[in-house]
Amino acid sequence: MSGGVDGQCDTRTSILVVDDHTTFAELLTGALSQEPDLRSVGVAGDVESSIRLCGARRPDVVVMDYHLAGGNGVTASARILRDRPGTRIVMLTGDPTQHVLEAAATTGICAFLPKDGSLATLLETIRSARCGTMAVHPSLLTAAEPGRRPGAGVPALTQRELQVLHLMAEGHSVGANARLLNITPNTCRGYVKTILVKLGAHSQLEAVAVASRLGLLTARS
Repeated sequence: MSGGVDGQCDTRTSILVVDDHTTFAELLTGALSQEPDLRSVGVAGDVESSIRLCGARRPDVVVMDYHLAGGNGVTASARILRDRPGTRIVMLTGDPTQHVLEAAATTGICAFLPKDGSLATLLETIRSARCGTMAVHPSLLTAAEPGRRPGAGVPALTQRELQVLHLMAEGHSVGANARLLNITPNTCRGYVKTILVKLGAHSQLEAVAVASRLGLLTARS
């Protein structure tokens, strides 16, 4: 929970915007200022300043562009999460390649969105990120998908595991997935753990990235 003025508690979600395009950063911070439950705590334009400001401002959520001066958003995210593992990072990219998707997912970011996507989607993702929800926009999965179908060397997932995987790719929470599949949350968590093991992933977002590369998200559930 963020600190407010004069030491009072501020329940609004605090956001650090990291982008080297000044116009985009200004437009986004302006939009955040219009939201009663969100507040901007600063703007950084390169890797080093993003890490420095994150340590000083302690934001709940970081909106991170992939392309940055002095490196990229994956590098910055890895260093931020090493120092402050509870930080939620939403990465934006105009370059949705499979390599970028998997590199971002392995750092521990919680969401991966197209930079030219809608503001409404970004704001919704920021709100969900603080609650621990992960999200990857379907358009990025489509763009990153190499078109390969599951075959030799691809882990075999059961029909139910594929159903859970597809719902994970849509960004639903475990509770929502359980309701949609008419199973208990604990049972759903069990499926998620099995999927992570089978795909050799450490997070749900990384599992979705790996599944996209292997063509599992094109498999019928």
